[in-house]
Formats: sequence, C-alpha cells, structure tokens
Amino acid sequence: MNFLTMNVFSIFGQNFADLARQSLVVIVCAFMIGACANNDPQSEIQNITEAYQKAQDYMEAGNYRKAIQVFEVLRARFPFSEFSKQLNLELMYAYYKMGQREQAIDTADQFLRENPTHEKADYALYIKALSYFEQDKNFLERWFRKSTAGRPPQDAELSFSLFARLLERYPSSEYAADAQQRMVYLKNRLSAYENEVARWYIRSGAYVAALNRAKNAIELYNGADSNVESLEIMIEAYEELGMTELANDTRRVLAENQPAES
Repeated sequence: MNFLTMNVFSIFGQNFADLARQSLVVIVCAFMIGACANNDPQSEIQNITEAYQKAQDYMEAGNYRKAIQVFEVLRARFPFSEFSKQLNLELMYAYYKMGQREQAIDTADQFLRENPTHEKADYALYIKALSYFEQDKNFLERWFRKSTAGRPPQDAELSFSLFARLLERYPSSEYAADAQQRMVYLKNRLSAYENEVARWYIRSGAYVAALNRAKNAIELYNGADSNVESLEIMIEAYEELGMTELANDTRRVLAENQPAES
C-alpha cells in the first residue's frame, strides 16, 4: 500500500512557532538563573537570548548539528530550570531530524518522566513514537524499496503502541491525525510479518503454529491489507490438519471479504 503521511514539517513549523512565543517567558527565567551562573569560567555563551535565537536560526536552516550544540550548552548551564524543559523539547526534535533516534528517545523519556502532566507531553510522546517509526525503516527499504516483511518488527511494535497511547491519552492532540495515519502503515507492516512467519510454519509443516500466527494477524491488526492473506493461510492450515469444516467456514469468510469484481 502507499504510505499515508502528513506534512510533518508543517506540523512542527506550527509547533515551534508556538514554542518561540512561549520562550519569551522562559528566557526571562533563564536570565534570572544566569545571574547566579556568571562565575562559570567554562561558559561560552554570554548572551542567552542571542544564543537561543541563533539555535533557532540553525533549526530553520536545517543545520541541526549546530543547533544541538547550542541547545546542549544552554541545557548544561540551566539543568533544573523551566528553561531546560523548553530546551529538551527543542533537542528531542533536533536529535530526531539528525537521525540520532536513541538520543531523541532518551530525551523524550526524560521529559515525560520529569513532566508527566506538562502541556507538551503529547509532543514528547509523538517524537518518541516517530523515532521508533523511523528506526524500523532501514537504508535498503528507503533507497531500494526492499520489503521489510520478513524482518522482526520490534521497533514497529513499539511505535504502534506509542501512537496508540498518544491517541488514548490525548485524542484532541494536534498530532493525533498523523499518528492515526502512521498506525495504518504500521498495522500493515506488523500483519505482513505475522503472515511471513505463518508461511514459514506452513513450509515447515507446523500447521497449528501457522494457524495461530494467521489468527493473531487478524485479531491484533484487524483491517490490515494482508488480512485476506491471513485467511488464506488459515484455510491451508485447516486443510492440512484435516479440519475440513473449519476450512470451509474460513473460505466463506474470505469470500465475504474479497472485493467485488466490476
């Protein structure tokens, strides 16, 4: 199927515009805290406002490496301030865009652990889910369109569960629509893997195991494109096990779910 996606850049563009407006308050807090930090001889950033704006300029220009460097220095100077919360939000996105998925996940985890009721908790959960989503897609798939159906979907499962948690906890989140669309892709990815394993069991003569994996694909990922294949696997497994009646029942279900011919 075609991968359903939203314009993530527009989503984050709006989000960072909101964060920039909020930053006026936290920058003032940073100055107040900075008055106590002026004796730090290792500090290379003298003007907090200019440094923060410079990092924002780097972000807009796509120079995430430079932005990360500035944000990390600022966070090190103000580790326990309100300003640090803002910086963690900035950093998790910059890490994500740089392809540093583990750092993005760790930063999101830290933010959620320390600020479970924060108004941007949905954003941190979204970034974490996106990071696992991207980790599931490798170089070969992106550039050579190599199927990942036979590859264990650990990251896909984590991403799917995180997006589901986002929708459950924050149904009105501005990221909910994108999460739903990505879950469609993940549902098909996970269902296809279950079928791949079930096919292997069929070839190995382990028909009960094949039947169970095909059933899982339907029950856990109902509505996936490969549900039809799951039913076909079930029919084959039932026939091999001599369960003719169950095979016929499944065949009727398959016929009901086949698209009508024009």
